[in-house]
Amino acid sequence: MKQWWRRWTYEVPLAIGDALWEVLVVQLAALLGRLTVRQVVAFIPVVILVLAYYHRIPIPPELMLVGDLLAYIDIFSVLFLLGVLSRVSTILFAVRQAKTRIALLVGSVITHLPRLDVRHRRQGGAPTKPRRRSDQSEDDRAFGCGWHQIALA
Repeated sequence: MKQWWRRWTYEVPLAIGDALWEVLVVQLAALLGRLTVRQVVAFIPVVILVLAYYHRIPIPPELMLVGDLLAYIDIFSVLFLLGVLSRVSTILFAVRQAKTRIALLVGSVITHLPRLDVRHRRQGGAPTKPRRRSDQSEDDRAFGCGWHQIALA
C-alpha cells in the first residue's frame, strides 16, 4: 500500500508535470522557433473566419476582404512585383533613350564647334617679319598688269 500511495502521490503527478512541460514548453518553443512570417500571415484569415462565425462580434465585410488578401498573399505579391518590374523596365528604357539623345547632341555640338588647332598658330600667308621697302620709287613701279612688261620690252 505504501508503494501504491507513493506512486499516485509522487510519481504520477511528476509524470503529468513532465508531460505538460514537454508539450507546453519544449514543443511550443520548437514550434515558435520554426514559425515564419508567412505562416503567421496565412493563419490570420483563419482567426478572422472564426471571429466571423462567432455571432456575438459583428465583423465588417472589409475585414473579410483583408482576410482573403492575406490568404492569397502569394498571388498579390507576384502581381505587385510584376508591376514594379514593369515600371523599372520603363524607367530603364527612358534612361537609355536619354543617354542616346545626349550622346547624339554632344557629337553634333563637337562637330559644329570650331576646332582649335594648337599646332599651326599662324596661317601660311601671315607675315612673320616686317616687309622690306623696295628699292624702286613709286614712279618706277609698274601700275597695272602689263605696263611693267611693256616698259621692259
